[in-house]
Amino acid sequence: MQRFTTSRGRDALAHPPSVRADRPTPRTRRLSRAALAGALVLTSVAVPASVAAAAPAQSRGHAADPQDAALAFDSSAYTTITVTVDGRPLSVRWYKEICYVADPVAAAAQQPGGPAGGSTTIPNTACGYQSMNVFVPESAIGDQRAPVYFAVNNSGWMASYVRASVTADASYRSATSNVGAALKAGYVFVDVAGRSRGLVGADGSSPGKAPAAVTDAKAAVRYLRLNDAAMPGSAERIVVNGTSGGGALASILGASGNSAEYAPYLAAVGAAGVDAERRSTLRDDVFAVNAYCPITDLGNADIAYEWLYNVLGTRATTGQNPSPEGAAEMAARFAAYEKSLGLRNPDGSRLTAATMLDTIQQEVVRSAETYLKADPAHTVPPLGGTFQITAGGTTTSYVNDWIDVDTATRTVRSVDMARYLAFVATQAALKTTPAFDAVGVDGNTTSRTETNLFGPPTQTYLNYTEFGWNHNDVPGDGSGADDTGLTWKQYTARHSTTVDDQIHLINPMDFIGTKADTAPNWYVRHGTRDRDTAFTVSVNLDRALAADKQVEDLDYRLAWNQPHAGNYDVPEAMAWIARIVQKAGDPLA
Repeated sequence: MQRFTTSRGRDALAHPPSVRADRPTPRTRRLSRAALAGALVLTSVAVPASVAAAAPAQSRGHAADPQDAALAFDSSAYTTITVTVDGRPLSVRWYKEICYVADPVAAAAQQPGGPAGGSTTIPNTACGYQSMNVFVPESAIGDQRAPVYFAVNNSGWMASYVRASVTADASYRSATSNVGAALKAGYVFVDVAGRSRGLVGADGSSPGKAPAAVTDAKAAVRYLRLNDAAMPGSAERIVVNGTSGGGALASILGASGNSAEYAPYLAAVGAAGVDAERRSTLRDDVFAVNAYCPITDLGNADIAYEWLYNVLGTRATTGQNPSPEGAAEMAARFAAYEKSLGLRNPDGSRLTAATMLDTIQQEVVRSAETYLKADPAHTVPPLGGTFQITAGGTTTSYVNDWIDVDTATRTVRSVDMARYLAFVATQAALKTTPAFDAVGVDGNTTSRTETNLFGPPTQTYLNYTEFGWNHNDVPGDGSGADDTGLTWKQYTARHSTTVDDQIHLINPMDFIGTKADTAPNWYVRHGTRDRDTAFTVSVNLDRALAADKQVEDLDYRLAWNQPHAGNYDVPEAMAWIARIVQKAGDPLA
């Protein structure tokens, strides 16, 4: 299999524009109707960096607006701490818990997620979920060219309370810690909190419903742009890092830059850059995305998951098929969905359900060969040998019956996809059926799925897919045809329904290739042992990005022998960031 690399940092042959890129989505039209009363005009402000750098602080940050004035950065409000990176002391300025919105949503003092499934007490109920900690290493003090490493910390799409990844007297190794590597490189490190599912409001409601996480991330970006002249680092060099739900958040943030569809949500929380005429005077696009195992495209994630783990009988083979009829029904919908995307592979062939398994196989081969060629010490067990996998402190042996490697040439001879998928499903048990929209479906009321991300803030959860909705059989939960008397199509056709808009507003696939300002640089990794979301999700994300003419550098790969995790390749990822930053040049020139 021959491949060649372009400036995108990945293979490139023919990548004609996606069919989806040229057509408006039905959900886009519905959002304008559903949110019409509260909408404001969001105009993209494309100011050349040289002009912005020369402008006075007030015009760059629009501080004349009272709301924006309240969000002004206080450059003197920091604490100096010392950390150790690679054995050397490093002085860091810590700007603590900056509230990046003017009208934060108050949270309850007791939040879920404590020890043994209990609760935890948060000290900052006023803005603890809409704040950020900013850490400036000594080399970046006064440097307005330094990249901003923007870390979103919401795993599993859960709400993330403000955290401090950099702590006094801590020790970091730049080879294994993205925090230490970013500080050593002289980047401004920003820990960004955000509302999302599971958040309990001060009034007992659920104010983290979609698209709250995206709204807050955009508001944080806008805060950095508002205060670009006063803060160290450059808001034109924001690199967003996230894993799992954070990888999904990084992806939608990178895909939907300056989209007017978020306008009413930004206005509601007092995001920076909304003038007296309720127009946007700031941008929220970003420079780069560094995403790991993104759990995204939730509206289609169940059908992708069931297709992947049923097309070769994986659920049945591994004894993990509790709902075979439901699994088959969902899997049957995948072909039409995949066709609707209109994507192509690097060789120009169409990416369809018929070619997807071969595509994944090729990505697995590329992953293994990249790993083998990266270091002479790297090996893959021979057929009949064993993989030694450690999880939760326990090491387990798994027989390699699926990949055959030529040790002399360090190339892959073959991959048995049926056995490979069984291997993935054995070393980490498959999710429920459905995997993502399972609460209240066929009696499944215990699954911790993403249903509490959707629906009104007054309702704990809501089924958000057609299958989940039509199969809900829990009376009194307020979701499904059993409680509403409406099928999914009837329910989503109503004026007052917002759930399909919510799905749309957290899905990067709906924005890539459109008029939104997609980030020009993408680094996406998805572990070859990751069973938390289907491999099809990251493959589709990659192919859609490859077809978007705004994307200049795209580095996607399945990460060899990695589970659902992130930041396991710090030197490689940081080298990529350094390269794209150098390639982009001086942000002030």
